[in-house]
Amino acid sequence: MSHEEVAEQAQGLREWMVRIRRRLHQFPELQYEEVLTSQLVRDTLDELDIPYRSPIAETGVLATLGTGSEPCVALRADMDALPILEEADVPFRSQIDGRMHACGHDCHTAMLLAAARMLKERESELSGTVKLLFQPAEEGGGGGKRMTDEGALENPTVGRIFGLHVWPPLATGKVGSCSGTMLAAAGEFVIRIHGRGGHAAMPHYCVDPVATAAKVIIELQTILSREVDPLEPGVISVTKIHGGAAYNVIPPTVELGGTIRALTTERFDMLRSRLAEMATQIAAANQCAADVEFPGIDYPPTVIDEQVWQQVAGIAVQLVGDDNVHEITPVMGGEDFSFYTEKVPGLFLALGVRNESQGAVFNVHHPQFKVDENALPLGAAMHVCFVLENLTEMAG
Repeated sequence: MSHEEVAEQAQGLREWMVRIRRRLHQFPELQYEEVLTSQLVRDTLDELDIPYRSPIAETGVLATLGTGSEPCVALRADMDALPILEEADVPFRSQIDGRMHACGHDCHTAMLLAAARMLKERESELSGTVKLLFQPAEEGGGGGKRMTDEGALENPTVGRIFGLHVWPPLATGKVGSCSGTMLAAAGEFVIRIHGRGGHAAMPHYCVDPVATAAKVIIELQTILSREVDPLEPGVISVTKIHGGAAYNVIPPTVELGGTIRALTTERFDMLRSRLAEMATQIAAANQCAADVEFPGIDYPPTVIDEQVWQQVAGIAVQLVGDDNVHEITPVMGGEDFSFYTEKVPGLFLALGVRNESQGAVFNVHHPQFKVDENALPLGAAMHVCFVLENLTEMAG
């Protein structure tokens, strides 16, 4: 079957995908809480007569098609939502206050289910095995790491992996990726600055952690401006400040939180080390003490295999034309698809979903984020074409 025929079949499944996506969108679930989402995935796989392993990574699902032997390729979709109150004006908006599919994972899941349906129809033609990874907890929970740790890429061994992400900077009908590092290494930090609280009218009897916290926030940026090559990307963002509960009381402790980003593991490690040194030493210079922690799971950079990108770009040219296939520049966002590309060659595709006429103009993680659902068939088709081309090539 040609790539064009795959795209035509995917277009015929548009409404089916949209129904699934909207159902998921109305009931968003946070990391490792994807109970209803996982159930919908399993119910759909049961209807398609596709076997699966569940649970994996707590709420994940690992489905399998094909011969059960090598060569083997994998397709991945993440399933979790974000703790954001939805403000998008859509009839299928979130039914759970304070939770929203603001990163398009509902779309990713629907597209992979459509790919599963199309691949099932031609399962007898597959010259190897396809693994479908419905993954929990991409938004900071390291679900990709848990999937790999629990054997998602083994028995049979995955030779190549493909994933995609809705990409609001690109218009619907366009796709993009790059070779090398596409997305940054990312991690969290918490800095607790301890002073001596007291009456705000008598600061000389206190050791003020608020003033010290302000100095730390400003000085952290000099790590980037004075210790890192200006041509090398890096980010230290303080995104949370907690301290005090009254206007006339200097609190004993202030807590800062934020994120570190870099395009290499080496630079990421350096930024983290220097952040800890600078925070503790500035605190000490101001008669305070600082505790620095790095909670959560650090995501490595997402590195795209050059050969796989050239292959996928060739597929995309056949589907959308050369003018709609873009070499995108690296982005400082993090992705736990990186845990897969650390193990096997892979490709992470940016799928355009921007449509001004629909108001689909806001970026991911925004409360008014929308997706042009006309992009869904192209995403499903890219999944299927990746499988067919790679299994044929790898089978020799």
